[in-house]
Amino acid sequence: MDHAPAPLSTTRSRREAEIARFAARRYGIRGTLALHRHALGADLLRAPLNVALAPVALIAQLLAAGLRRAGARRAGGWLASRRIFLRSDIATRIEGDLTRLMERLDEAGLAPAVSPERRAAAIRAHAETRNAVAEITTSLFVLMLGLVLFNRATPGLISLAGPMAQMRAHGAAVRDFALGDTLGRAWYWAFPVELSPLYVLGTGVVLALIGSLVTTFAGLIADPVQLWTGIHRRRLMRMLDRLDAMAEDGPEPEQFLARGGDIADVASMLWRSLRG
Repeated sequence: MDHAPAPLSTTRSRREAEIARFAARRYGIRGTLALHRHALGADLLRAPLNVALAPVALIAQLLAAGLRRAGARRAGGWLASRRIFLRSDIATRIEGDLTRLMERLDEAGLAPAVSPERRAAAIRAHAETRNAVAEITTSLFVLMLGLVLFNRATPGLISLAGPMAQMRAHGAAVRDFALGDTLGRAWYWAFPVELSPLYVLGTGVVLALIGSLVTTFAGLIADPVQLWTGIHRRRLMRMLDRLDAMAEDGPEPEQFLARGGDIADVASMLWRSLRG
């Protein structure tokens, strides 16, 4: 005797339960610690390059969305499927875990009925969004550092490089002052140290390397916070809902926020240059 299909509300509640269990295992404290062990290797070398490539990835996604809206769906799909970032070991592990989650949902009759290619693209987009959240976390650290040390908003590493270079140069000059630190501080308060563009650039490069390292491990904080606030669960449910509706993938809000810090950073630098 055939069984009647389960009501949609029951199917959704079962799917939500599976997603909640997955999020708790993968993004809880123990899960994220196990995940970040994969970063202790080649990911430390990939991280600086991926940070530099992040604006390129966002531009590519926006262009892809624009092409689709203009009717060039094939060209937009091709552009959206291009992998801009270097594939990190953490992203590989997350994508593998999500693939296995989809297989379990398949076995339970809870997975969206889409092609393997479409499913893989959605999983990849989820991993990229998680990386964007790690960048947002790093930007918040940079902002707080600027407020604490320099009483100034530093939305990104570009705006932090100048004051940090000034602080380093001032400290070195005071230490090397012939008449001692006390008179050195008074002297360089009255006559600030002149900075060369190369010195500021070098400071910016060092900060970028440190920032990429912080971004690699920012998930140790960001993952549990997103789990406790339900963000991980809601993001995964949105992914499944889009697959159910056969909707096209586009940049998640987190990717726009991650790039918003870069845009504000460049804008503040241009504003200070025009004023100065």
